[in-house]
This record gives sequence, C-alpha cells and structure tokens, in this order.
Amino acid sequence: MNLVRPAAVAGTFYPDNPATLAATVDRLLAAAQAPAGPSPKVLIVPHAGYIYSGATAAAAYAALAPLRQQIRRVVLLGPTHRVAVRGLALPEATAFATPLGEIPLDLEAIASLRALPQIVFSDRVHALEHSLEVHLPFLQRGLADFTLVPLAVGDAAPEDVAEVLDRLWGGPETLIVISSDLSHFHPYAAAQQLDRNTCRQILEMDATIEPEQACGAHPLNGLLHTARRRGLQPELLQLCNSGDTAGDRGRVVGYAAFAWRETSHV
Repeated sequence: MNLVRPAAVAGTFYPDNPATLAATVDRLLAAAQAPAGPSPKVLIVPHAGYIYSGATAAAAYAALAPLRQQIRRVVLLGPTHRVAVRGLALPEATAFATPLGEIPLDLEAIASLRALPQIVFSDRVHALEHSLEVHLPFLQRGLADFTLVPLAVGDAAPEDVAEVLDRLWGGPETLIVISSDLSHFHPYAAAQQLDRNTCRQILEMDATIEPEQACGAHPLNGLLHTARRRGLQPELLQLCNSGDTAGDRGRVVGYAAFAWRETSHV
C-alpha cells in the first residue's frame, strides 16, 4: 500500500504553487556559485523559510549539479520541532509529497534499520515537521530519480546517530543531508560571533555542539562523530543570518551551508 506523507508547510515555508515553487528553486540554484573541488558526500543545509535561508541552502545544493544522474538515494536527517522523540524516528509512510510530486522512500534501507534500538517509527513525528520537508523541492529540482530515507532526530547520542549513518553510508549513489539552522533569537552582532564559533567547531569536527548553538545539534554531532574516522574534509560554503536576508536585526536566526568530501574510505 502506498502511504503518502503530504506536504505540511507548502504555502508557508515555500510556495505551494508547483510552477512558482519550481521557478523559485531554479532561480536560487542559478544564483548560487557551485563550489569547486570534488563532489560532496554530505551537505549541512539550513531549513528555514526560503525567504530567510533559501539562498544559503542553494549554496549547498548547487554542488549537486554534476551528480544529478549519479545520486539515487538521499539520507536526510533533521531535528524534531513539534513532537519530542527519544532516538531517531522513521515514518510508516512509503512516500513523501511536495507540490512538485511524490518521492518514494527506500523501503529496503528503512527495513535494515528496524531492529536498531534507537530507531522508532512514527508518522506523528513526521506529520508537521518542516526540517526535512523544506529540502525536498531542492532535491527534486537538483536530482533525477532518487529515493529518500527521512530521519527525524530527537534526543539521540552521537554514537547512535553515527551507527545509523554508517549503515546507510553506501557509495557514490548515496547523498547524506544534515538539516540544521544555527543560533536563534540573539541580536545580530552576538549571533554572528556565536555562529562563527559554532562553524569553527564543526570544521574542527568537535562533536559537542549544543542545541543552543544549532537546532540540529543531535544529527550534527552524529555526523561529526563519524566524519573524522571516515576522513571527510569539510568546507564552509556560506554563513549568514536572517538579519542579512528577510528579518530585523534585533532577534536573528543563523544559517550555514557546508559540503563534506570523502578523501578515504573505511
């Protein structure tokens, strides 16, 4: 049976009209400068509304242009905002929908995780969660046919997240996306300093990011836990905050995009 998780934030975080949405994403990607160097294995991408963080997200997704036909599976991890969960939540759904169409889930990969104690299955956790959904139109416009493994990460130790990543790592057909914004609701200058420090910590692969530094701290720390062992090399592609895009500077939210490239294999 095909169980579809419908779009929850179309019309708020991004346009709900398919033509407008496609044009918006294409415009953001066209304006982004694709990073030089080898293609990424992992992206860290913000998840706010497109008017706030869309350009920063596009800075990461522009790197996928050479991989359009190569990537066949996207493993997408983001934090939970609406429903608390211990561990990592997978949906019971078999597809996720946006105004651009349906994305099938990788049911075989999901089944391979079912026995892990940190994995739970909950459509409720996913139903209204935006941290995963906002990435899907970028992936739909940037890639050809692909399947999705969507993981909503709640209270989970870095080792538990890393174990899931290791099981799903795959080869060049698999892209991993970590969804995270940075600091929330500080004055502009204070946020800049906080976010620069957090970015430095990420680049140093220090897996002790706190939720006050990044709302995706738990999936981030899981990535950082395994990144050093796997020989990944990070690059900061863009850093800004909502005071630079579409918000006032009294209480801002930070956004950064990173690409991570493999230099060795384990």
